[in-house]
Parts: sequence; structure tokens; C-alpha cells
Amino acid sequence: MMKNSVKLKGRLKSYLQSSLYLGFLLIAVDVLIYMIDYRAGLVLSGFIIFYIAIILSMMFYNKPVIMNELVSFATQYGQIQRRLLRDLELPHALLDDNGRIIWTNIAFERMVHQDKGYRKSVTSLFPSITRDKLPGENGEDEVEFDVEYEAGNYIAKMKKISLKEMAENSDIIEAKGYEGYLIALYLFDETALKIALREVDNQSLAVALVYLDNYDEALDSVEEVRRSLLTALIERKINKYIASMDGICKKLEKDKYFVIMRKEAALQLQENRFDLLEEVKTVNIGNEMAVTISIGMGLDGLSYSQNYEFARNAIDIALGRGGDQAVVKMPENVSYYGGKSQQMEKSTRVKARVKAHALKEIISVKDEVYVMGHRIGDVDSLGASVGIYKVAEALNKKAHIVLNDVTASMQPMVEMFTNKEEYADDMFINNSQALEMVGSNAVLVVVDVNKPSITECPELLKRCKSVVVLDHHRQGSEVIENATLSYIEAYASSACEMVSEILQYISDNLKLRPEEADCMYSGIMIDTNNFMTKTGVRTFEAAAFLRRNGADVTRVRKLFRDDAAEYKAKADAVSQAEIYRHTYAISVCTGEDVASPTVVGAQAANELLNIKGIKASFILTPYNGMIYISARSIDEVNVQVIMERMGGGGHLNIAGAQLENGTLDEGIAAIKRTLDTMIAEGELEG
Repeated sequence: MMKNSVKLKGRLKSYLQSSLYLGFLLIAVDVLIYMIDYRAGLVLSGFIIFYIAIILSMMFYNKPVIMNELVSFATQYGQIQRRLLRDLELPHALLDDNGRIIWTNIAFERMVHQDKGYRKSVTSLFPSITRDKLPGENGEDEVEFDVEYEAGNYIAKMKKISLKEMAENSDIIEAKGYEGYLIALYLFDETALKIALREVDNQSLAVALVYLDNYDEALDSVEEVRRSLLTALIERKINKYIASMDGICKKLEKDKYFVIMRKEAALQLQENRFDLLEEVKTVNIGNEMAVTISIGMGLDGLSYSQNYEFARNAIDIALGRGGDQAVVKMPENVSYYGGKSQQMEKSTRVKARVKAHALKEIISVKDEVYVMGHRIGDVDSLGASVGIYKVAEALNKKAHIVLNDVTASMQPMVEMFTNKEEYADDMFINNSQALEMVGSNAVLVVVDVNKPSITECPELLKRCKSVVVLDHHRQGSEVIENATLSYIEAYASSACEMVSEILQYISDNLKLRPEEADCMYSGIMIDTNNFMTKTGVRTFEAAAFLRRNGADVTRVRKLFRDDAAEYKAKADAVSQAEIYRHTYAISVCTGEDVASPTVVGAQAANELLNIKGIKASFILTPYNGMIYISARSIDEVNVQVIMERMGGGGHLNIAGAQLENGTLDEGIAAIKRTLDTMIAEGELEG
């Protein structure tokens, strides 16, 4: 069929038929001659007949010969082209429409270490080149992407070659009714370029700031004559370590250092998980308190100044998370290292006084105050919100607490403020009401949370020009940006403790009502697990302030008694716990008949820590189409970094996360996978 459909066309066809066209011209001339001279016309007619006979016989005889000559020439020309392609230094192959190799050149065979007759799928050589990436399969005629083979990096260019179009575009032959296509594959070696780019990237500068967390406290713990020796040893340790990384360390202040180094050295630091954090702690000349440092590093910025800005942001995050850790900030993500030590509580309340005065000035010039905590609020966020409501009341400003869902644990607290003459009917409002009521001269106070995505009303953050953040959770990569005032203290036991301190500096004559004092006291009690975790001197001072203002321990205790269903749900979660790797307790709290299953889950996680040998506990609670994870530990495991890997956060020993679109089994598997990964990386003990 193919032979019958092949015909001459174009200029070659016209050239071969030109003699026949000339014969037709002679016939026209012969007609004119007949009009002039009859006998001359006869002579010319005889010649024309002889001429046309000769031409037709030659055309029929020579056509196969010419076709054979053309085929022979094309074959020889193709052989030359094929030889050139075979010897081409660029790796090149032809594939069929299924991706099977049908022809290769010498460079390609040398690269993949295969013989000339290799006819398997290209995927067998390059697993990343799957069938769906082939041109024609994905709707494109030409594709390009990066591939790796052995130690080399290549750019693979693939182009669809239609055989029908090749025939149609030919100037010599035409083919009808033929379909099909081939794929041309070219591989451009980018290995040397990638190595050069990597080397240039590795030589770029990284900027870091190193702060001593507890400089003054450590010096106070050693006798005066040895203080200069302690600072010298710390400085020597830091300088020696940075010098070993081929970096430069410059002391800015007594407890602050500026560091620059090559990116390659910074990556080595990351690979070593910033072991400088632990090395500094070994400096001991009799000081009772180990010195800890915080490191903030900026990488991959567009300029050195941007890297420095990244480093400043990173050190702020490290200090906000409690210190004794390193934070590496890059344009796309933030990485955390260390953070295994509990932050030391500051005995001075100077910072609380300064923040209280700043908050007072902000609220004083605003028309109204909106207060909100985190989504599915707890007693601590409610107590802190009530405290800020009291601050606004003391400053004669209208205030509203944004609260959507009232859980069973919070219901008794909310009822203490509803239907009371002392409190307005719009003391508690929901999201839609807040967005409708908020004015241009309003201040929003966010308590007990610093992640905008999990606040009660994220849209309200965009509507308010003035935002104040008061929180005791460690900061993560997601923060509330452009806050007018940010007061985040990771050492504080609860948001209620922080607000209790602020209240003492708002007004000398400020007096809390009993229900307000009870609510804030409850927040401290719940977040400290009855004053057993994260409890410091200032925690008891805050509790004493609330007690003096009418907080009643007996009333608070009655508010938090469990009903029978909650007690059984908690007992079931504890009894069904799985002990993973001998030290991690994992269980599920279904809470089908419980009004606040997430609260019961958190209580069960606390109960699991009472089992001997358990370092951390994890309770998964399905609620409202999501899975809430409550993570708890005492002192050996930092559950915050575990939960951060799962998209959550929290404290060193109290943290949590929320999983969407998953089952309980998938959630348990995710926790185990995270633990296994962190143990393999050396961040957790096995």
C-alpha cells in the first residue's frame, strides 16, 4: 500500500514533465503553420508524433530508473545523516510512541553503558521519565525536565516527530493514509554547571546572631572573682567553634555575638544539629547554673542585608520559644534545633510593668476593645479574655469577647457572666457580630495564641489596624505580623498569669469581682495541672493576687468536677493506651457521650504521665470532623518540636496539633512515623 501511494511531486515532477509540455506547445505551433502552408504543417505533424512517442516512451521507461536513483540517493544521504547522528557527542535516542527505545547513538550508549541493540523502555534507564511525561501522552509536542543518572545531572528534551507530517512536508514524495509518530530524546549534560552553581552557592555568606540566654543569672551564681574567667571561657568556646567552621565571630555586647560564615559551613552546623548549644553548657567553673545560648541564622536571602534581617527574625523566634535553641530562617521555611531545656523564669517583673503601661496607652486612645483567644477556646483563653475585659472596663472603654463555640468545660465559666447587671449583653459575641460591629478605631487583643490561623476569628486580624498579642506559647514560623504590641513569654505558666501581672500595673484601685478572679484562677490551675507543671514563683504570686481579689479554691474545684461519662471516657483512654518503644504512650479518646472530648483527651494525656517509664503521652480525639492531638511530657521529651513536625505547636511539655482529612489509624501512624524519624535523626532518644 505504501509503494502504491508514493508519487513524485513538486519541482522534480514539473521538471520531468517539461518535455511533454513542450510537445503540446509544438502542436499549437503546428496548427498555426497549417494555416500558412499545408505541406509544412504535415512535415511538422510527423515530427511532433515522433517526438511525443519518444518522450512518452522515455517517461514510462525512465520513471522507475529515476525513482530508484532517488531512493538510492536518499538512502545514501540518510546513511550520512545517520552516521553523523551516531557519531554526535550529544546523547540522542529515538523512541516509539510507547517510550520504547528503537535507536541510539554512540554517546547515548556510552552514557547508559548499553549495547547498540538495547530496545527496552526508556523508564528502565531513567525512572523519572514515565509514560505520562512523554510528548503526545501529556498533550504537548515538546517537553523538557531535569533527570539524574548515576552521578550526573542532565536536561532531557523530548520532541514528538509525526511521520505523516514529515511525508506531507516533503518536496519529493507524498504519503497518504499513514499515521504514527516517533519521539526524539536529547540529553544535555549539566553536571559541571550544577557543580559550579553548587560551589558558588556554598561560598555565599550566612549570617548568624548568638545570644547568651542567662548571662546575668549565670554570673550571679558564681563568686565575683571568677566571673571574668567564666565570660572568657564562654567567649573562647564560641570563638573556637566558629573558627573551626572557617567563620568569623565578633562580640557586639557582653552577651551578644555576630557571626558570618560560608553557607557550606552553615549546612554543616545544621547537619551537626548545632552541637554548639550543648558544648557551651559544659563550661563550668563552679557556677550553679549552666550557660545556654540562642542562635538565629539567615540563609539564602537575595542579599547580605536580607540574610541579616532573617537572622534577626530567627533570634527573636528562638528567644520567644524559650532560648537554648537554634533557628534557621530561609525565604520559604524556618527550621528549629535544640530547645530541650526548660526556660528559666525571670524573677523580675519589669517587663510585665513596661508591657502593661504600653497596653494601657494603646487602649486609652481607642474607642473599643475586642478580645479573642484560640479556636475551641479553653479556660485559660477565657480567663485571660476576662482579664483584658477588666482592663478595658478600668479604662472606661467598651469591650467585647469574641467567642463562638462554648465547650462544656467553659460553660460554667461563661454562665457566671451572662444575665448579670454588671456585664453587658454583648460581652460575648461571635465572629459575624464582631466583623459587623468592629470600627476603624478599635484595638484587637489576642490572648493565649500567636498563630493567626487558629485564632477565633482570623478575619478580624485584617480588619483591626491595632493588634496586641499576649501569649505564653512558644512562637513558630507562623506569627501574627505587624502587631502593635507583642508580649510573648514562654516561661509563663498560662496567659492568665501574664494578664494577672498586667492587671496589677493598670490601676492602683483596680478590684476584681469574685467571678472574674475565679475565672482567671481556673485558667492558671488548668494550664499548670493543679500547679504541678510549669509552676514558678511568679505563678504563685499571680495566684495570690487573684486569691486576695476573691478567688475561691473550693468554688473553682467544684466547677471542674467530671461527670460520669467524662470520667469513663478518660479511664477508657488510659486503659487502652499503647506503649510505643517502651516510653511513649499513645491512645484514643472517642468521647462519644462527652460534651468536650478534647478537654477529656488532654486530661487523659496528663493521667498517662503517671505511669512509670512514660516520657511522653499522645491522645487522639476525633471532634467536628478533625482529629485533635494532645501531647504531654514531664521533662525528658520536648513534645513541642514533635507537634511542630505535625503542623502544631505548644510548650516543651504541653503541646498539640490538629489533623484534617484523616482517620485515627492514620493519625497514630503519623505520630509513630514522626517519633521514628526524630529518633533516627538523634533529636529524640530511642
